[in-house]
Amino acid sequence: MTYADFDPKPLFREHGRLIGDGSVGGKAHGLAFGYVSITGSPMAPGVELPDINFVITTEPYCDFVEDNGIGELLEELTSTGDIGDDEFPATLYHRMCQAFREGTVRPSLLRDAEQILEEIGDVPLAIRSSSILEDSQRLSFAGKYGTCFSANTGGHERRRDLLISAVKDVWASLYNPAARAYRTKHGHTDSDEAMAVVVQPVMGRAHGDLYYPEIAGTAFSKVYRRPTPRIRKEDGVTRFCFGLGTRTVDRQKAHLSYLSHPALQPHGNLPADVALMSQNEFDYIDRRSGSFMTGLLADHLSFILREHKLASSFVEIYADNVLYWSGSEQAKNGRPIFSFSNFPRTHPKFFSVIRDLCAFLEDKMGRPADMEYTYDTEEKKLTLLQLRPLASYEEMAKVDLPDVPESRIILKGNRMVSNGKLEHVHHLLFVDPDLYGKDTTFHEVAREIGRVNGKLAGTNYILVGPGRWGSTNPKLGVPVRYNEICNCGCLVEVGILESDYAPELSYGTHFFLDLDEDGILYLPVFSGMQENVFNRPWLDGAFCEIKQHPAVRHYIGDFSVFMDGERELGIVIAND
Repeated sequence: MTYADFDPKPLFREHGRLIGDGSVGGKAHGLAFGYVSITGSPMAPGVELPDINFVITTEPYCDFVEDNGIGELLEELTSTGDIGDDEFPATLYHRMCQAFREGTVRPSLLRDAEQILEEIGDVPLAIRSSSILEDSQRLSFAGKYGTCFSANTGGHERRRDLLISAVKDVWASLYNPAARAYRTKHGHTDSDEAMAVVVQPVMGRAHGDLYYPEIAGTAFSKVYRRPTPRIRKEDGVTRFCFGLGTRTVDRQKAHLSYLSHPALQPHGNLPADVALMSQNEFDYIDRRSGSFMTGLLADHLSFILREHKLASSFVEIYADNVLYWSGSEQAKNGRPIFSFSNFPRTHPKFFSVIRDLCAFLEDKMGRPADMEYTYDTEEKKLTLLQLRPLASYEEMAKVDLPDVPESRIILKGNRMVSNGKLEHVHHLLFVDPDLYGKDTTFHEVAREIGRVNGKLAGTNYILVGPGRWGSTNPKLGVPVRYNEICNCGCLVEVGILESDYAPELSYGTHFFLDLDEDGILYLPVFSGMQENVFNRPWLDGAFCEIKQHPAVRHYIGDFSVFMDGERELGIVIAND
């Protein structure tokens, strides 16, 4: 049985979990393949899957689109909308979302929703996209479509309506600007796609009114972008957080561990480095309010220490440039963080199970594997939530750096460097870290980048900015979406030591999957660190156009990027 040849529908039909007779989509395909592969295998004692996974196939989606004139609306909007209008993609998506929310589903789907609720019960629900093109062997569409959570509280009718509303939102996410740009870039149109939906219980526990898993993460069986040659491509990597796993796939703070060196800290072992990069918030479902919430660890420290017996293995207190035990006196004046410093020592089984599972699933799939999971430290239980093929990434042959005067080196970095080059590029876009974040116009900067990105299609321009591009937390970096940077050829993240802007040397987010699939070069630069160059005099002295937002500069010239993965050095230079 190969992944490509595997037919998942009989498994869902056999268990009475199939709704409709259309395609189950990529996410359901991966779940079914994981279930069949693990059941009865040597991995079975240490790995579980959610007890119940329902799949609403593409048939109800297609029925809804036909019944509510969605196709005609899309045709009307795209034919009458001004494609040159910078705001058109967002406007179109807003109209489509409105049409889906106001549309009527067939009575049969209402009855199916009631069946789902009867079997799953009143635990919170995760409603996940599972489109035809999603999680394929060539394209992942990771993060492009919607995942919704339902607290699943209240009376029977309210719970059903919450579920149907979430399904509609996932359906509508097929038309979001990032998804449409991704389809276009990879040669697909709206008509090539249709949306199935996976409904499953949120894996976790109730802690009073708060519901969440203790640990949630992603794992890749291959590491294509590595911070040091000590890490081999075959070693595998995992990225995890406390609470709901939203932080592991977005460019927010989470913990990274290379499976061959789980104690290695890619950003450094100094307490200040650990504190800068560690998670200090967590996500959960509040069953009292029925909302997805984010809580500060500082506000919940005593609660977490009480609810989680082994919390000292992942919570520490940062004070006076020292990391202290979470129950120490310094907790009163310090800052609590999810450091996970002691996790490799106290939970070796966690890493061994993930390492074995990565190798096992890669062997079964016949290609690198990408998965999402939850883990309970007390029960030592890992639950596999998602499985998909990991998009392959092939580095270029060795690249020799040219011998150029220092005055022509605009940027230079020495970490997370892969082989690659991009020569004679005529556009460089720069977000000034001195202006970005000085007010609350974070998202205006992102939209401005998007406007310029659209005009630079086909140029492979160089994009430079502070911190983490695409972070959902704008204080960590410019909150651009995929469609707003999809035309760049090299993306540079500048770390500013005196601020919270730090590149993320962590392979394991949707962001890095996009870089791999699109062949975009990536270079992190740490200003002020040895063998790193952030040439402010050149950037301030060269002629540029200041865009609508004053933080955005557009340089037109002749630029090249050279990245030598063997020497761990990458440079961006001005050729004239």
